[in-house]
Amino acid sequence: KVADYPFTTLHPNLGVVTLRDVRSFVIADIPGLVEGAAEGAGLGIQFLKHLTRTRLLLHLVDMAPVDVKQDPVESVKIINRELLHYSDALGKQPQWLILNKMDLVPDDIRDELTQEVLTRLDWQGPVYKISGQTGEGCAQLCEDIMQYLDDLRQSEQPPAKPIEE
Repeated sequence: KVADYPFTTLHPNLGVVTLRDVRSFVIADIPGLVEGAAEGAGLGIQFLKHLTRTRLLLHLVDMAPVDVKQDPVESVKIINRELLHYSDALGKQPQWLILNKMDLVPDDIRDELTQEVLTRLDWQGPVYKISGQTGEGCAQLCEDIMQYLDDLRQSEQPPAKPIEE
């Protein structure tokens, strides 16, 4: 189901992202987490279990929410608290901030709004401005995810043994 309101995703979904050079990675789209998810609120624990095998967490933040009372910064903070509460390892997982629906944010306030979010979160990791509707920024995001995963795999490979003569 696709709709323009929070919590449309009701079940975790896996998808394969294939890049032009035929490299690919699997991405998991999980339903939004609510406060108390780590204690079982909603289906939180089931959703958090899906994240334990991931190598990178992407916070997809709606920069033009339907409900103007929804605070994207508070949403990210709640999710991070739930991740830490569920598992120290999950809470320390690498995270990227993906600011979505940037096509709906007026050009003259994009930078200011982005900076406000980053400051309030004290965000230190990578940040991407995208539009799922227009595709703006999505190709670069996917390329960078693939590069990150390639680099991670390479660093995890044991060193090659020398050939004995």
